[in-house]
Amino acid sequence: MKIKSIVPGLMIIFFLINHSYAQEPKMKTIFNGKNLKGWTVEPEDNMWWTVEDGKIAAENDPTKTGSILWTKKKFGDFVFQMDFLMGIGTVDSGIFLRSEKDQIQIGISGSLQRDMTGSPYIPGKSYPVEAEGVKDILQLKSWNTMKVKLVNQTYTVWINGEEVMTYTSENMPDKGPIGLQLHPNNEMSIQFKNIQVGKL
Repeated sequence: MKIKSIVPGLMIIFFLINHSYAQEPKMKTIFNGKNLKGWTVEPEDNMWWTVEDGKIAAENDPTKTGSILWTKKKFGDFVFQMDFLMGIGTVDSGIFLRSEKDQIQIGISGSLQRDMTGSPYIPGKSYPVEAEGVKDILQLKSWNTMKVKLVNQTYTVWINGEEVMTYTSENMPDKGPIGLQLHPNNEMSIQFKNIQVGKL
C-alpha cells in the first residue's frame, strides 16, 4: 500500500481523536468537602444543608420548607457531574440549570407520583420527555453518578455512565448558576459528593 493513500486516513483519525478530546472539558471540583464556600442558600436562613465527611446533606425541617443550594458562579455551556445518594422519605430533588425554569429530576415526581430521575421538569410543561432505561440503571440504596452536558439550550443526561435523555429547552438564559434542590412539602433527605463542573 502506498504511503500517499495511508496519510489521508491517518489525518482523519487524528482529527477525530482530537475532536473527541475537545468535547471533554477539564473538570474542576466546586465543593471542597469541608463547607459551603462558593455556594449560597435560598432562603438565606439555612436549616437544611450540612456538610459532613466530604458530603453535602439536605433534609427538610419540621415545617417541610423547600430550599435551593446555588453555586455563586454563573455558567454558560458546561458539563456538570456529581454523585448522589437518596435517603429517607419520598425523595424529590433535582439539578437546576442556569435558573429555576430548567430542572433535571432526582427521585419521585410530586405531580406524577413515580420516579422520574434524569427527566427534565419545566414549569408549565411538566415533563416534556422522559428519561429512558432509568429503572434498570438507578441504584435506590447506593450512590449514583449523574452527568449533565449543557450546550446552548440543549442538555443531555447520563446516569451511572448510561445516556438516558436529551432535551432542547426554550427561552433558557445564556448564563446562570447551578442549583441543587430540596423540594418543599416533603419529609426526605439526600446526599451529594464529588461535585464537579467543566466549562465548554
